[in-house]
Amino acid sequence: MKKRTLLLLLLTLVLVISGCTVKTKDESSQQPSEPAGEKPANPSAETIELLAMSSQESDVNIIRDQLTKNGFNVKLNLQPDYGSYKAQQDAGNYDVILSSWTTVTGNPDYAVRSLFKTGGDYSIMSDEEVDKLVDQAATQTSEDAKETYKQLEQRLVTDKAYIAPLYISLKSQALNKDILDENSVRLSKSRSLPWEAVDFKDQSKRDKEPLVLAQSTSTLTSLDPIKGNDGSINIINTNMNARLINLTDDDKITSEGSLSYNHSIAEGNSEYYFILRDDINFAKVDNKLAVDSGERVGADDVVFALNRAKDKDSVPDHRTYTLHEHIKDVEVVKDLSALDSVKVSGSDETVRQSLEKGLETKISSLVTDKNQASTKDGKYQVIKLTTTEPFPQVLNYLAHQSAGIVSKKQVESINTYDVAKFDVNKDIPYGDQNTVTEGDKYNNTLFASGPYILSSKNDYEAVFYKNPGYMKGTEHEPKINQVKVRFIKDADSTLSALRSNEIHLYYGVPETKYDVVKGDSKLKLQSIESNAVSYLLFNTKNRDIAKSEDLRKAVLYSINQDEILAYYNNNKIKAFSTVSPMIKTGNELKADPAKVKEFLANYQNASK
Repeated sequence: MKKRTLLLLLLTLVLVISGCTVKTKDESSQQPSEPAGEKPANPSAETIELLAMSSQESDVNIIRDQLTKNGFNVKLNLQPDYGSYKAQQDAGNYDVILSSWTTVTGNPDYAVRSLFKTGGDYSIMSDEEVDKLVDQAATQTSEDAKETYKQLEQRLVTDKAYIAPLYISLKSQALNKDILDENSVRLSKSRSLPWEAVDFKDQSKRDKEPLVLAQSTSTLTSLDPIKGNDGSINIINTNMNARLINLTDDDKITSEGSLSYNHSIAEGNSEYYFILRDDINFAKVDNKLAVDSGERVGADDVVFALNRAKDKDSVPDHRTYTLHEHIKDVEVVKDLSALDSVKVSGSDETVRQSLEKGLETKISSLVTDKNQASTKDGKYQVIKLTTTEPFPQVLNYLAHQSAGIVSKKQVESINTYDVAKFDVNKDIPYGDQNTVTEGDKYNNTLFASGPYILSSKNDYEAVFYKNPGYMKGTEHEPKINQVKVRFIKDADSTLSALRSNEIHLYYGVPETKYDVVKGDSKLKLQSIESNAVSYLLFNTKNRDIAKSEDLRKAVLYSINQDEILAYYNNNKIKAFSTVSPMIKTGNELKADPAKVKEFLANYQNASK
């Protein structure tokens, strides 16, 4: 007994001592994760600090090995989660950062504007030539734009080495085909999974059991669609807020399943018209259940939502305004004759004729009051959107979750604060995740124009209910009454949950898990080429690498994409820039050790 007591005391002492050295979350977000005393393998070599998340460890190991083979020392700054990683990025604690971008709008402008244009939402660089090429390509036809984007890629990669491309990912999801009707589960190249289409194999379960999905992040940036553009809320906000337009599964513009019956582009490509549905009401939450608010989604909400989307100062921490900077005016059309006097771009057809296609009742009058709109009586609301210049890609941005339509009345009743004096400790904005998180701060004020509304969340899951006022009686009415999104951090645990029937669908299966899915008879893997590109982004602000093209190019030509693809069993695709999935420019990055030596020598000579 004495020996056992002594052993317990020693174990307790060890735990107490080791506990004193554990970093707090705040400390870990401020410090690199590499051991402080680790010495570089080659003290005379150039040291490159690589910032990444621990979930990206496979890519990090490959990149580190490639850089090391080419004469670099690599200092790893691995962070445990996105918040810590973003804090390190904002502090500039890196030479290169492992980054990725998914063009969820299906158009190449979105793949470059926010990332690389001066003042872009996510841009850390400023290059007049890049700015010029981004703006030039945005207004060109697809064929002319191809050459411009090729020049832009060359400026970004080979000329200036602002980025080093790695690969294009496949977009994949795995579903339990014993539980779900596999024909109801769509996989779109850009668009998020539309929940309203998903159905059980046994349709009697629709009102009895929830559809259970998963995502890794439990902290939601914002449920106000214009205040976030990341993986924590994109799929959620896409399913909570209807838009004027949608994307097909292969990235074509469509009115199908949107707030508009039809849309039309007028001559000159600067005026866009949308004829609105009258069968969508906002949902709200009462006693944690979804109810019909009785408020119709109408033209006044569209004008309000899009005007705030384009206005940088409409909310604090607006993260998507550059996506909508080409919107000049949004207005309700009052005069029916105006639709007769305007021709469709490239056609002799009038805008009115274009908007009436497929309607059971033709337009007899236009109304400004949304409550007076009546499809069966031919009374419609029509929106006219004017762009700052000819810009057909505006339609792709209107399909983005940030263009989701919110209730003017509800948002204005919540956002009563002064934007310029916004106090994060006092003011509670519309869409604040704390208002839907179970506990003392719960006070759900959401109004959803889409097929589902978020009822509540905790650290384990988020619970959604179908909008009872969403396109009732149509093919777009949600099939399943309740959706639960489980928060599961890692791929192995998520896949295990799918295999044990704890979740029904795994959206975003890593390529390294394909064989496991294929080996389970009850699972089905769906996979297509995505618009997601992974790349290294160079620090162009406050490091030596920011001042030296030679140093950046030495890193660039160290990257061997063939080795990366081989690791992933060729379930990745070569990339040259974030535009690569949409436009095949013919540019290709080839590893070149001789160039690495040349550029390193140039840098070292210039540093003497």
